[in-house]
This record gives sequence, structure tokens and C-alpha cells, in this order.
Amino acid sequence: MRAVIQRVSRAQVRAELAQGGSHVSGFDGEGLVVLLGVTHGDTEQEARLLAEKTWRLRILADERSAEQAGAPVLAVSQFTLYGDARKGRRPSWSRAAPAEVGEPVCRDYVWFLRELGAEVLTGVFGAAMEVELVNDGPVTLILDTEELRRPRRS
Repeated sequence: MRAVIQRVSRAQVRAELAQGGSHVSGFDGEGLVVLLGVTHGDTEQEARLLAEKTWRLRILADERSAEQAGAPVLAVSQFTLYGDARKGRRPSWSRAAPAEVGEPVCRDYVWFLRELGAEVLTGVFGAAMEVELVNDGPVTLILDTEELRRPRRS
């Protein structure tokens, strides 16, 4: 799994629903926006690892975590995080998990965050979405569970 985590002072996501209408969620105030990508083979174990890391990262003001601040998290699925643009001008999306793999893992991530005590707002998996945010700092981190599992070198 891969996540782009941003410290924000406000955020909102708007999704157009297939059956018509729209879904809007967001918050004003300190929090995190997480753009979340899933690749083949990702499981609930990766979702748990990433949720725990997200919730406890000390990237808010005064070196607090979202857990310490009680800050909300806006989680938005984004398969394009696994886009490959190394060859040619048209990115390949083959490293992104198909919806039948990606959607349950994204749900697991949200579930684990909520289990940890987070207020989690979401977009709509697979929908075209507009994400608005004010990046605070700016602070942006990219986390990848493959890298999180590697032993640290001194």
C-alpha cells in the first residue's frame, strides 16, 4: 500500500455518484488528508500497519500526532499512486490493484483507523472525485508499506 499524507488546516472531497447526486465530506481545522493506493497482494495486514503509522505520526503542530490531537482524517482512494510513467507518455496503471482487491483493503484501512479512535471521513471508492485542501506547513509524506517493513539501516 502507498499513502500520501498531508497535514491540512481544512479539507473536503466531493464525489459524483453513479446513481446520481453527490457525496460530500470534509472538515475545517487541523487534520490529515490521506491519498491511498493499493497494489496487488496488499492485505488487511498492510492496511493495519499503514493505519497505525498514519494515526501515530507526529506531524501536526507542536509535534503531535492525529491521535494526540484528536484530529480527523480524510481518506481518499487513489489508484494513480501506482501509476508507472517510466516509459512513453501514457502512464501504465498495471501495478494498481483491481477494484475487487483495492476496495476491501481501503475499507480495512478506514476500519483500523476508526478502531484506533480516529474520526475518518472518506471519498467514494472508484468515483470521480474533487479533493480540496489547504496543506499546512506544507507537510507531505509518502509512505509505502513495502518500505515500512524493511529493516532500518544505521
